[in-house]
Amino acid sequence: MRAYTLNTYGPDGMTLTDVAEPEVGPGQVKVRVEQIAVNPLDWKIRNGYLAEMLPLPLPAVIGSDIAGTVLEVGDGVDDLAAGDPVAGFADSGAFAAVAVTRRERLTKLPDGLDPRLAAALVTSAETAQRVIGLLAPAPASTLVVNGAAGAVGSAVTQLLVAAGHRVIGTASTANHDYLRRLGATAAGYGDTMPAELRAAAPDGVDGAIDTAGQDFVARVEGLVPADRIVTIVDFAAGARGAIVAGGDPTRLTAETIGAVLEQAAEGTFTVEIDAAYPFGELDRALARSEAGHLRGKLLVTGASS
Repeated sequence: MRAYTLNTYGPDGMTLTDVAEPEVGPGQVKVRVEQIAVNPLDWKIRNGYLAEMLPLPLPAVIGSDIAGTVLEVGDGVDDLAAGDPVAGFADSGAFAAVAVTRRERLTKLPDGLDPRLAAALVTSAETAQRVIGLLAPAPASTLVVNGAAGAVGSAVTQLLVAAGHRVIGTASTANHDYLRRLGATAAGYGDTMPAELRAAAPDGVDGAIDTAGQDFVARVEGLVPADRIVTIVDFAAGARGAIVAGGDPTRLTAETIGAVLEQAAEGTFTVEIDAAYPFGELDRALARSEAGHLRGKLLVTGASS
């Protein structure tokens, strides 16, 4: 099958080649990969930034978020069958024509859900629900979402607004109308952010979720208590007292994704697609992700689509 293998760490370390198709084992599912969502974690792994935290035996196929069709199920899997549409996390790597993964890392797609949207929501939905759970805001809180126009940030914003919270979202000016459509009050990045947040919330802020970094925790010192900030990007912020939502990405399951995909199928939850690339242009997609300032998610079409 066609797959990208990471042979050495660095921006030029991946090669599109032919490799053996992975075999399905007990408790596993083999999936024809049709849509792949690109995450910042992908280029960070490729570049070697996480080599000590997440060591890989090279060469390796990386990437995580997929949507596709079940090809085969292993022993012990009795609730999925060949032909079922699914989305989730790929144990064997997403940047390939076929992936094998544990059953608990997949969820069956609701009727009518576009697999592109399903792939885009895999990490976004899981991460959004996890960080909101860590923050555990009181009812009707006023909350800041840093990087609210991105895939995770927009998912967090939608879930918080739906739960009755007031959300102030930070983003570049070009994305402020988008944030307002999601139900948030918009604020800018950079040096003016603290003043804009104070103006938007003169009675104070109850907590914040940081999906963009840019020294957010330090910038909002005195406005948001550090122990009421959850960050998914600034691992050093723990020294300031912030809650760092880390963990091993290989342990993530699809348990919490299904409900959000149902909402997406009903049209009450979404994530924008910033850009989509053919399988042969994965390098361009990773470069775009590394450049940042996305609105929503980047997708790559599967090799067999």
